[in-house]
Amino acid sequence: MIEISGLTRYYGDLCALDKISLTIERGKILGLLGPNGAGKTTAMRILTGFLAPTEGTVIVKGHSIDDGMLKIKKLIGYLPESAPVYQDMFVYDYLQYVADIREMPAESREDRIKEIAGICGLEDVMHRSIHELSKGYKQRVGLAHAMIGDPEILILDEPTMGLDPNQIVEIREIIRKIGREKTVILSSHILSEVEATCDRVVIINRGRIVADGSTEELKRTSAEDYSISLLLKGAPELEIKQLFDGVAGIASVDASGEDGMIRVRLSCRTGDDLREQVYSRVKTKDWALLELIRESKSLESIFSELTQEKEG
Repeated sequence: MIEISGLTRYYGDLCALDKISLTIERGKILGLLGPNGAGKTTAMRILTGFLAPTEGTVIVKGHSIDDGMLKIKKLIGYLPESAPVYQDMFVYDYLQYVADIREMPAESREDRIKEIAGICGLEDVMHRSIHELSKGYKQRVGLAHAMIGDPEILILDEPTMGLDPNQIVEIREIIRKIGREKTVILSSHILSEVEATCDRVVIINRGRIVADGSTEELKRTSAEDYSISLLLKGAPELEIKQLFDGVAGIASVDASGEDGMIRVRLSCRTGDDLREQVYSRVKTKDWALLELIRESKSLESIFSELTQEKEG
């Protein structure tokens, strides 16, 4: 569906995108992650025709952005970070206006507006002024705007920015529903949202792709990097650190707590499962072992390591 090759963009001397290449399949939800200034928004603006690349090519369904951008735009629905809606219009009138710009056939326009209102949960506010709506509903109007022409590709830049937890869940469900039929590209700073919503994650740092795969694939690449969490009762902190000193594969020991309850986290750097050894050592002490859990790396820790290492 989308083929990106050697995509590069400079702002003066600043390289915002540095030879990015990837293929995005139809019917998938792709999450773009990266710290501020990583190049996510620049990539989205190039895909939607708002910016031209300095170098590289983008092919969307056989059309190049060099000479087929108008055809590409007809395939794309775009929701920028802040929904660019006209605040003084009623929701229904605004969607009519967008449908008119999109040159939708008059005979199917009314049915499409009703359909999109149902998908985005706007039925109860169709005859209210947009400026009266909550931020969550305004974001829904922006999403309806992006979807009104039934595009094959949806590009969503921080679609849940500034929403409360309930609104985030609602928008997430809408995106999941959309992703069953369309290609969706979204950027977000909420890593749990990306993990719950996206089929594939691309992490960008300083204009370059530093990771690409499903969240499970990214975690598997760090299979030799995990932690063991213990909850102990009656264990002195100093003795805890001495107990695990010298165990091959344990890189560090962190212990903290109060009232006799100590939470211990063992950072492990090995492909071996060390839980049996850990249990055997604890068993030699007169301590109560209340928990012993192996924890894989979270997407948050993977993201932090990939982006911070590159900065260092």
